[in-house]
Amino acid sequence: MSDEHSEHRTAGASGHSGHDSRHFETLAIHAGQPADATTGAVVTPIYQVSTYKQDGVGGLRGGYEYSRSANPTRTALEENLAALEGGRRGLAFASGLAAEDCLLRTLLAPGDHVVIPNDAYGGTFRLFAKVVERWGVRWSVADTSDVQAVRDAVRPETRLIWVETPSNPLLGITDIAALADVARQAGVRLVVDNTFASPYLQQPLALGADIVVHSLTKYMGGHSDVVGGALVTSDAELGEQLAYHQNAMGAVAGPFDAWLVMRGVKTLAVRMDRHCANAGRVAEMLSAHPKVTQVYYPGLETHPGHEVAAKQMKAFGGMVSFRVAGGEEAAVRVCDRARLFTLGESLGGVESLIEHPGRMTHASVAGSALEVPADLVRLSVGIEAVDDLLADLTQALG
Repeated sequence: MSDEHSEHRTAGASGHSGHDSRHFETLAIHAGQPADATTGAVVTPIYQVSTYKQDGVGGLRGGYEYSRSANPTRTALEENLAALEGGRRGLAFASGLAAEDCLLRTLLAPGDHVVIPNDAYGGTFRLFAKVVERWGVRWSVADTSDVQAVRDAVRPETRLIWVETPSNPLLGITDIAALADVARQAGVRLVVDNTFASPYLQQPLALGADIVVHSLTKYMGGHSDVVGGALVTSDAELGEQLAYHQNAMGAVAGPFDAWLVMRGVKTLAVRMDRHCANAGRVAEMLSAHPKVTQVYYPGLETHPGHEVAAKQMKAFGGMVSFRVAGGEEAAVRVCDRARLFTLGESLGGVESLIEHPGRMTHASVAGSALEVPADLVRLSVGIEAVDDLLADLTQALG
């Protein structure tokens, strides 16, 4: 898509106002997805197409000319995402890291600085430490659950405060509204990775965040069959800037991937209710187990972020992490012994997963300020019968 035509794509993809009064469950099924005008199909078609017939030179039908720039299936997903997060603009990418990369290259320049969490996804840390640092962008680590620590970490050259809440893998909780105040006072933008919560449980834009990041691979897709990412913002001008870079950089979601995410989103609310209920039972069981030394789950009243989580989340999510008595090898054995919990990376699917973050998803942070405990096990609690999940963990702990 040529740059002079970017206005067409903007008009086509930013129709949500951020003030749709319908309930979440309704928006998940209908926002951005009216019945097909030609056939009446109730599901958005997969527009598996690269280019579009123009009605005369420069006469773009519906604003579409080339599918890197815009595709009707992706537009439907992007409008749906904006509605679910209460934003004005949603953008869908080939992966969560592609979304993060677009955001960073849109907003940062050499010499700029970013505050990142001391408990962040390993891929996000790798992006900062091994990629953007080479552009001359600097970063420093802060405990984002400590508002004063974040305030102290902000420098004159800071442009972004980056937050995950709940965080990966230690389920740390950040007070989004409090950090939004810090960001406003400092004149910087607040970015919230909402992957673990999903928009069903938490709405960062309503709490003052500027940009929401998602790995659509996780709870939004929900079935471990698609990789994708997203950005959502309430700032129309920022949305334009992100859309320009999305097109210029090209790491967009393909139409089939966009369709798969939309299919998953339709059941997000009912899935998250079960994920949360199951995870709460798992956390309670692990808290009482003699071979577990610590459980990380914001739904537990003993969790240091419990009160903040209860304030800003609808429920506490489907992720649970715990530390195993006996150290690293004991934790690895628990992962190996699990049968119903599948040993694998990623999270948020209907099936339960187990992993050892230190050797798997967070190997890239070894030796850094973000290094995770060697005896840590992370669970993505699925929607199976909870008694079967509890039995599997009991036998895995031996």
